[in-house]
Amino acid sequence: MAQSIAIASGKGGVGKTSIAVNVALILRQLGGRVTLLDADFGTANAHILMGENLSPKIDKAMLSDGGLSDALIKTSHGITLLSGGSAARDLIDLKKTDRLQLIRNFDAINDETDYLIVDTPAGASDATLAFVAAANCVLLVVVGEPTSFMDAYTILKAANLEHGVRSFSVIINMARDGQEARRHFDQFLAIALRFLDVELTYAGHLPISAPLRRSVVMRKPLMANSNDAIGPEGQALQSIVQKLLKAPTNESHGIRFFLDTAGKET
Repeated sequence: MAQSIAIASGKGGVGKTSIAVNVALILRQLGGRVTLLDADFGTANAHILMGENLSPKIDKAMLSDGGLSDALIKTSHGITLLSGGSAARDLIDLKKTDRLQLIRNFDAINDETDYLIVDTPAGASDATLAFVAAANCVLLVVVGEPTSFMDAYTILKAANLEHGVRSFSVIINMARDGQEARRHFDQFLAIALRFLDVELTYAGHLPISAPLRRSVVMRKPLMANSNDAIGPEGQALQSIVQKLLKAPTNESHGIRFFLDTAGKET
């Protein structure tokens, strides 16, 4: 059965999509069959960061039986991409029933996918929470700023109290060093455990990095460059993926990617 990983952040501009793309690339390089869902319909940009000049195919047809397969795009990196961009503005305000139907439709590619990476919209919207709750694992991207802490906590609280999600992996992005990153994680952990019954796993950190910034500007993911892949940023990303694969998973509390409502394989 395919494993689903939702990558979320409380606010925009913290590197969530770049991390999602590079995590997908690492899993592909490890031999996995990877599908990347850019769920920020209407303003999706994962394909831009991947350097793909494509015409996104997402539309409401994918909410009907058989529509999902027609919207999948095979990228030059060997990753299957489901992306919307401006072509999917009519999907921005999906009703709850439509979101659940979209999640169910991923059953159709269960036998063709080992990993589904879901780049969720920033913030704690109903759409973001639906995708977070539907995934086996959640990776929360946080930076060491009070606003990031507050917004990330909002996601934790809503996902935990409204959807029963308990386990989260946390990455500290744009840290000066590992010691600072660990301090930020411990601070965030203390806030979360004070009010919520959650389990947070430290997945690692990424530094403030010129190569990472350059990869975004050049539209070439860091892990697509063999020299950058063996640098400190690449090694950090690979370590994050290894920790993520070993992190606790969430039990089913409703509609899940590749699972029915009873939490059994489809």
